[in-house]
Amino acid sequence: MAQTAVALAVVAVALGAFINFSIHKIEEGHVGVYYRGGALLSSTSGPGYHFMLPVLTSFRSVQTTLQTDEVKNVPCGTSGGVIIYFERIEVVNKLDASAVYDIVKNYTADYDKTLIYNKIHHELNQFCSIHNLQEVYIDLFDQIDENLRRALQQDLYEMAPGLTVQAVRVTKPKIPEQIRKNYEAMEAEKTKLLISIQKQKVVEKEAETERKKAIIEAEKQAQVARIQWDQKIMEKESEQKIAEIEDMTHIAREKAKADAEFYRISRDAEANKVKLTKEYLELAKYQAVAGNTKIFFGSSIPDVFVDPTVFTSPAKPSKS
Repeated sequence: MAQTAVALAVVAVALGAFINFSIHKIEEGHVGVYYRGGALLSSTSGPGYHFMLPVLTSFRSVQTTLQTDEVKNVPCGTSGGVIIYFERIEVVNKLDASAVYDIVKNYTADYDKTLIYNKIHHELNQFCSIHNLQEVYIDLFDQIDENLRRALQQDLYEMAPGLTVQAVRVTKPKIPEQIRKNYEAMEAEKTKLLISIQKQKVVEKEAETERKKAIIEAEKQAQVARIQWDQKIMEKESEQKIAEIEDMTHIAREKAKADAEFYRISRDAEANKVKLTKEYLELAKYQAVAGNTKIFFGSSIPDVFVDPTVFTSPAKPSKS
């Protein structure tokens, strides 16, 4: 009886161990690949719990979401022979779930060592070897990220379809201390130069501003003078027009008076012409005679009314 109980206990422990080593879990965003006797099995599994034969079968969980691989302390020799080190290069990549089996089959589950890490070393050294330190450290440093991403992706299209490089981030490389100090001194001088250039630009800008202000002020004064001049001309023209209107009014008034006087005289003349008949003149004569207090008839008119010299005969010249 005791032996039976012990046997059952051993079987239970063995069964528990078998189940424990048979069940495994694949996390979300991963794909499980399986090996039996070192050979890759064609079956894969998605997220969740799965069974496998313990001891004979093993599995690897391969990430299919975005991941960042860090490549550290990469040496790089420039075209001038200077060795520099890139402390950290980050490669953001993503493996498509449908390509997991092929890539693991060709490059193992640690595919990123071959396709990412080794390629980064190779491409970075290719870049450094054709550029000098000035270009790598300063002039072309902002292009290294994109150049590496393009080079990696171009190779992956041919070697590992389904693996995509999203971005590459490269930190500033370490350079020899003496060269770094020289660059710092050069940057300091550049900074001073930039400051002096900016000061010069500020002075030029201020001078340009003053010049524009002077031009604007002169233009304003010229416009004001032109407006005042035009105003004076308009006033003079207005005065001239007023004087012309007054002259025309005066001429018209005088002409009207002259026309009226001419008309009156013409009418009087016409009236007199009508009145100066023989009978009217005879009547006027008698009216004039009737108005005198004394009337003299004959040829003897008193001297008081006539100049005696008028009627004296001129003296005859004497004969000698």
